[in-house]
Amino acid sequence: MTLQTITPADLLVKPYDLIKRQTFVLASGSFAEGRFNTMVTGWGFLGSMWNKPCAIVPVRPTRYTFDFIDQAPDFTLCAFPEAYKEDVLYLGTHSGRDEDKLSRTRITPQASQVVSAPSFAEAELVIECKKIYWVDLDPSRFLDPAIKRNYLANDYHRMYYGEMLVVRAEPKFIGA
Repeated sequence: MTLQTITPADLLVKPYDLIKRQTFVLASGSFAEGRFNTMVTGWGFLGSMWNKPCAIVPVRPTRYTFDFIDQAPDFTLCAFPEAYKEDVLYLGTHSGRDEDKLSRTRITPQASQVVSAPSFAEAELVIECKKIYWVDLDPSRFLDPAIKRNYLANDYHRMYYGEMLVVRAEPKFIGA
C-alpha cells in the first residue's frame, strides 16, 4: 500500500474502534537481523504523555513477544484493512515460539522508516515508536475488583510507552 507520512497530530482515528475492534499488530525486534516477532493487541492507548505523542501497549510476560519488546529500543503498531482480518486473526491465535506464523499469512514484513522493528507492506496504518518508559501493572492498585478477572494466571501486563516517531497512513486516517 502507498501510505502518506503525517504528523501524529494529523492522525484521525476512533481510538476504541481502532484498538479494540480492528486491533493492532505489534512488532518488535530487528527486521535487519531477521529476529523479530509479532502479536495482536486489542488493548492500549494513543495520545499524549510528557508533551510527546505516545502509544501505550500492554504485553504479558508470558507472551513470546515480551522478550523482543523488552530488549528492543522500539516497536511498531500496524492496522490492516478488512481483507486481512483472517491473517491478523492467525497472528493473534498462534505463537511465534511454535512456528514462523507470518509465513502462514499474506502479511509481508518490511523495513520501517526509522525504527528497527518491521512494519508491514499490507498495513493501512503504521506507527513507528521509540520506547521511552515501561511500568508493570500492580494488582494491589486495581480500584475495580473486576479487573482481576483478566489475570487468572497472575500474568500482569508490562505497559510500554512509545513516542510516535513516524506515522504513515491511508487517507481515511488523515485529518484536515
